[in-house]
Amino acid sequence: MELKNISGTITVESWNRDEVKLSATMESPAANVSPRQTGDGLIVDVMADNRGRSDIGDVNFKLQVPVNSSVDLETKRGQITVSNIRGGLVRAHVSSEGDIELNGISASQVFAQNLIGNIFFDGEFSRGGTYQFQSGKGEITIRIPSDSAFSLVAATPTRRIALGPFWNDGLKSLGDGRKYTGDVGDGRSSVMVTTFQGSITFIRK
Repeated sequence: MELKNISGTITVESWNRDEVKLSATMESPAANVSPRQTGDGLIVDVMADNRGRSDIGDVNFKLQVPVNSSVDLETKRGQITVSNIRGGLVRAHVSSEGDIELNGISASQVFAQNLIGNIFFDGEFSRGGTYQFQSGKGEITIRIPSDSAFSLVAATPTRRIALGPFWNDGLKSLGDGRKYTGDVGDGRSSVMVTTFQGSITFIRK
């Protein structure tokens, strides 16, 4: 599932059907939305469908997808929320302002990035997986099981990093706790967390 929005919320949740349900609430002036079906998925590109227009109202999307879906979501402005997805990829990108909330995620690749806004991740790190969380200005919170194992690079120049129960002697601290690198457990997945203005907090589920 690939969705590119301009402005508005994107909410994705899983359901127990092998099909995708897409609904959208549009504010005036209404945008053109023309979903395209591909071999094994769906593409919605509001940016392309409204190229050359500057007077587009918010489009608020709600998506229901199979639990093992991969989702690639992008918007210029607005919150992105993804719940209970266990597929290969979860990507959420807000190119300007908007929070990102990822709940109940067990995917082998997770990418969450915004310019202004908080990022919250609740889920699991899969063996061999890649997880990247980056905010220009915002708090990043990671809630994972206590037995999680990962190789960590975490950096924030302005605030301290709270690793909580995941702190161990194998982690190296640089810059008075503003950057940590090293392994938690056997380091079987790769985790990178960066915010340029805000805090980074790890919480045990």
